[in-house]
Amino acid sequence: MSPSRPRRTAAVALGLVSALALAACGNPSDGGTTETTGKSGKQTKINLSPDQKRVRADKVAAIAAKVPAKIRKRGTLEVVSSSGSAAPLTFYATDDKTVIGVEPDIAHLVADVLGLKVHLNTVSWENIFVGLDSAKYDVGFSNITVTEERKDKYDFAPYREDTLGFEAKKGSGLKVRGAKDVAGKTVAVNSGTNQEKLLVEWSKANKKAGREPVDIKYYRDDTDVHLALQSGRVDLYVGPHPTAAYHVATAGKTEVVGTYSGAGSTLQGLIAATTKKNSGLVEPLAEAVEEIIDNGSYAKALKRWGLSGESVEKSEINPPGLPRDNQ
Repeated sequence: MSPSRPRRTAAVALGLVSALALAACGNPSDGGTTETTGKSGKQTKINLSPDQKRVRADKVAAIAAKVPAKIRKRGTLEVVSSSGSAAPLTFYATDDKTVIGVEPDIAHLVADVLGLKVHLNTVSWENIFVGLDSAKYDVGFSNITVTEERKDKYDFAPYREDTLGFEAKKGSGLKVRGAKDVAGKTVAVNSGTNQEKLLVEWSKANKKAGREPVDIKYYRDDTDVHLALQSGRVDLYVGPHPTAAYHVATAGKTEVVGTYSGAGSTLQGLIAATTKKNSGLVEPLAEAVEEIIDNGSYAKALKRWGLSGESVEKSEINPPGLPRDNQ
């Protein structure tokens, strides 16, 4: 088991810079890669091809034995993820059909430890939870934030830190540190997410303080969001920091103008493997995450997507999450 460490608060998260955030260039000569350069100047070459050569892990019999019998007998782990393209989390390879990204990589590593094969299902965001509720899917690996509200229905085994990113057109002059910075601004977001809930609460806070509310616009597709930013139809987009940083790095037309913890102002947010409450799966999932942390495969998987800065040192089952007041 890995030792615990103090969680970073949102105030510290404001200073975080993703390894993806500064510059990137396509490299068509080597069959589908892109390179990103961090502040230190170190480059991460990201494989965009269908042939991923994923990092793999060995089965651990003692952990695999804890998987519910129905799943063990089936031999596959029914994993669900969002069908929306959100690099470097979950998106499509250069063949436009193979799902790649850090989320499927972590799912495969966990399944390896559990002695199972991944069957990946991509659906719309809201249908992730519909499918988990009906037990159609075993577990979600889809940048799902631990929240106190979600803990009523789901169990969580964290595997990555959760930081939100505010993206704006380059040269906008905007800086986002809290509610007052988005007062009167038009902000794009994906519906049904904790980012949306945060904006709603910030908008209420602005109205209560006599400031203008947030004009919230809903988008499903990252491409549409980025077109809206470029055209000036929206001032800001808030989403997972890795996706914002990746777009900044690869397109070069926008910038990250603020970050915020996915669990609010006082708690570092966490992304977790998500399973139906009391399904019997969360304990082996958490132990599998800790196994890949300990054996080094987890660090290699994060590194290949430029996300080493979002690592966790343990997987605490159902840890404190985004409060019910979404602040």
